[in-house]
Amino acid sequence: MTPTDLTITPRDRRFGRDRAAARHWLNGDPIATAFFNALSITFPRGEAYFIESVRAFRDGVPDRLAGEIAAFIKQEVVHSREHLAFNRQVTGHGYDVSRLDADVTMVLDMAKQRPPIASLAATMALEHFTAILAHELLSDPRHLEGADPEIAALWRWHAVEEIEHKGVAHDTWVHATRDWPRVRRWWVKSAMMLVVTKSFLHHRARGMMDLLRQDGVTGPRAWGGLLSYALIRPGVLRRVAWPWFSYFLPGFHPWKVDDRALIALADTPYVDARMDGALTAA
Repeated sequence: MTPTDLTITPRDRRFGRDRAAARHWLNGDPIATAFFNALSITFPRGEAYFIESVRAFRDGVPDRLAGEIAAFIKQEVVHSREHLAFNRQVTGHGYDVSRLDADVTMVLDMAKQRPPIASLAATMALEHFTAILAHELLSDPRHLEGADPEIAALWRWHAVEEIEHKGVAHDTWVHATRDWPRVRRWWVKSAMMLVVTKSFLHHRARGMMDLLRQDGVTGPRAWGGLLSYALIRPGVLRRVAWPWFSYFLPGFHPWKVDDRALIALADTPYVDARMDGALTAA
């Protein structure tokens, strides 16, 4: 269950408007930089899709969940704004992201052809994916070691809020499917996670390779470097494998792992940016 004393707090921050970061802003490493840049390109359209998917089922939800959904939407809107600004820095360094953007648009256009409940299931799966990545990002400082300070702050801020609202899509799904048999609910949820994971890994790897190719990093050097970064050191995908698998266990809920301590550690610089009227899930 989502903790009754959880506060979902939209923080209205702006990052990197008055300065330009280096092209390879993460420790001078084109592979590490491409990993995060390719993720960021997906966020504005992806987060709009998440908002639409959850909003479609907010009518009739309990008051507490309605407040969580409203706060979730506020957070995602600001995430989109900040990643649009960050993505302008990426293109400002000469990267052509048109293929990455077209790829995201194609995937989302296909997703929107499914029934709304399928979009909610996909959103729930992706929200779990982003939450476990956020947990890893905050729990291990190696992931952003040597990064441009302002960009590192952007990713930590985003990670804080992804953890904070990680139960919203799940709780909305549970409410929307409350009349379904338990087996059907588990099967649809699990099948969608497998579909989403395959698509996510395939398209993000393709986007990262596209950016690396524009840096002159191709062939075995690109694939080997990317696989090493993702699976060995720092190994973010390897380290989230068990949290990913937990999604399929009976009785799963995102808040079975209460990682609010990570929020408390990372949140201090953003206290003054909290938006008026932040909603408490209580």
